[in-house]
Amino acid sequence: MPVITIARPFGAGGHTVGRLVAERLGYTLVKEEMVNAVAEKARVSPDWVRSIEKERGNALMNFISGLVSSDFVERLLEDRHGYIDEKIYVDTLSQVMEEIAREGNAVIIGRGGQYLLHDHPNAFHVLLTADDESRVKFLSRHYNLSEAQAKKAVSRGDKRRTNFYKKLKHKDYDDPSLYHMVLNTARVDIDRAVDLICLLARKRA
Repeated sequence: MPVITIARPFGAGGHTVGRLVAERLGYTLVKEEMVNAVAEKARVSPDWVRSIEKERGNALMNFISGLVSSDFVERLLEDRHGYIDEKIYVDTLSQVMEEIAREGNAVIIGRGGQYLLHDHPNAFHVLLTADDESRVKFLSRHYNLSEAQAKKAVSRGDKRRTNFYKKLKHKDYDDPSLYHMVLNTARVDIDRAVDLICLLARKRA
């Protein structure tokens, strides 16, 4: 009952590939559901979880830290009121991902699955990559963006990705040794990428 994690820079086709893999294998595609699951466990709104994941998460946490004491936060947690910071986010994300992996038959897009499920026996980790020019073309073609809009989206996505992995205390997220398979979607088209991932996932099952 494998779980497939797909890491990727923005514009490398991760969501498209993940959706097609999930459809072909009959797996559950996990993306936005991860936000909702973390929010439910932490008893906070999904918007608060999203703010932690994005660049503004650091500013938000610094702002909150300046307003409330650690004793106050501890009392909140004891009283089971909702609260989340970066540590709670990472811990809760890890718990949610472990639960999904135990169920199996899932494709997880992003959110550090290659780290949080690194030692899970049924996890199959994939990295999709592509050069900047190819990512801009992909976004323009698939999301009807102008070249300028696509370039801005790629730059913003790269910054968010770097910021997210800082929360996990990892900088080597593109290290091939973390993955079972690395595919350059600038050289391997989407359909072929889906074929290869499904082939190896079935063999692993």
